[in-house]
Amino acid sequence: MKIAIYGQYYQNSTEPIIKDIFSFFNSNNVEMVIEENFLNMLYEKQLVKKEYKTFTPNTALDTSFEMLISIGGDGTILRAAAFVRNSGVPLLGINAGRLGFLAKVQKENIDDLLQFVIDRNYTTSERTLLGLTADPKNDAFEELNFAMNEVTVSRKDTTSMITVETYLNNEYLNSYWADGLIISTPTGSTGYSLSCGGPILTPDVKSLVITPIAPHNLTARPLVIPDDTEITLRVTGREDQYLVSLDSRISSVKNESILKIKKTDYKIKMVEIPGETFLKTLRNKLLWGEDKRN
Repeated sequence: MKIAIYGQYYQNSTEPIIKDIFSFFNSNNVEMVIEENFLNMLYEKQLVKKEYKTFTPNTALDTSFEMLISIGGDGTILRAAAFVRNSGVPLLGINAGRLGFLAKVQKENIDDLLQFVIDRNYTTSERTLLGLTADPKNDAFEELNFAMNEVTVSRKDTTSMITVETYLNNEYLNSYWADGLIISTPTGSTGYSLSCGGPILTPDVKSLVITPIAPHNLTARPLVIPDDTEITLRVTGREDQYLVSLDSRISSVKNESILKIKKTDYKIKMVEIPGETFLKTLRNKLLWGEDKRN
């Protein structure tokens, strides 16, 4: 079995997790291929000494990999998706952060849950991605032009609101006068969109959410639309530029640029460990506190 490893380093919470993962996989003769920058950090912190093969953003993961394991929080998984792209290699998140909807494996039971990986006792769920094209072209989004959580447009270098002219399948919807606008996937519905009043969608729902950020017009509410809708945005404001983000990747875009957003023709596969379901995560971490039955 061959597994790719990618992670972020947080000294207080990550070191024991890293040691447990490497110890478990080495004792079970699992071949680990480590993201180059992450491995260099592990050598620097003297958390590992053994030599490992590496991969980089320019190295395509192929079907010889059982999965890519992400060590960190949900943000780390979103960055890990850039290594997976359209390879079909599933992602498994090990949570070293606080609130993890994507990073489901908790540090308290790593060995038990990683045993499911060794035994191949897991399933996968497919997550919708959003693709972005800009006119005129934006070099920042030419290579990695997809988002797993959301595409967001927002104001830059000003306290003034922006106007986001919005079309669905070329039909005019609204001109949002707000701090910005979020186009969210079901996966991203528990992130930025939720904090701005958007609804929670289960990962298998075939929908997207349009959520305004602090709209001036109080009748502007989040809108759920079919996920095969093509969304067109044209943003204007007092400044010459505004911000566009695809998950954690941010770039400045000129006023009057045309942004087209629609789901990609491929999806990201997430590893689903038995017992670690979306609804359990929802119960424990968001709505009703810890599940007292477990």
